[in-house]
Amino acid sequence: MNKILEKEHFSENVVKLVVEAPAIARSRKPGHFVIVRACENGERIPLTIADADTAKGTITLVVQNVGVSSGKICNLEPGESLTDVVGPLGQATHIEKVGTVVCCGGGVGVAPLLPIIKAMKEAGNKVVTVLAARTKELIILEEQVRPYSDEVIIMTDDGSYGTKGLVTNGVESVINREKVDLVVTIGPAIMMKFVSLLTKKYDIPTMCSLNTIMVDGTGMCGACRVTVGGKTRFVCIDGPEFDAHQVDFDEMLMRLRSFN
Repeated sequence: MNKILEKEHFSENVVKLVVEAPAIARSRKPGHFVIVRACENGERIPLTIADADTAKGTITLVVQNVGVSSGKICNLEPGESLTDVVGPLGQATHIEKVGTVVCCGGGVGVAPLLPIIKAMKEAGNKVVTVLAARTKELIILEEQVRPYSDEVIIMTDDGSYGTKGLVTNGVESVINREKVDLVVTIGPAIMMKFVSLLTKKYDIPTMCSLNTIMVDGTGMCGACRVTVGGKTRFVCIDGPEFDAHQVDFDEMLMRLRSFN
């Protein structure tokens, strides 16, 4: 179990792994995540399920090498196995037909966004996807999101691919030309904060995923507590998705800096 069947490097520090996990593949829904350990003494790492294949019994994980534990996972090769893959965990994404949905992802945030894009399209929505990164090399999963998107907008900070600018520029370009009924944003906390500020100005319902602040994944450690609508919530058990306009992003950013 938990054998790695495929591995692909998206960039120097971002790896896609296709992992054998038939039970999780059958029961997972958009928004769900798993807890992974690379070895017996390894740290517990929460990773959002980017995709699943029920026929093959596999799930797809996208891992960014940001430290020792994530590095161990990224260094595993096909044929090797993860010690633990536990899930699916968290609350599934609420999917319904609302009209036009703008899904915007930054960096590795596109991985958890992919199943939401698929589900929103299958529910009958018009889906406009905005992918953003610092450079062309850091844009991931473009070919995977295209079949489920009515339009894909690429934004890069340096203009090396798509249009030069920030993710908010791409989102606002859609808002200025047509009615947008829902925005979904997943990526760095600072990105989600400014997307939320933008959509609040236009009074557009916005959903964000706060998966980046999770540590334990089961509600025991308390590290992922955030303030949403003035109340304390735990990302791993109450989320990972919340109404972006209710999230105290400044508090979250301050707490994220304490982990660095």
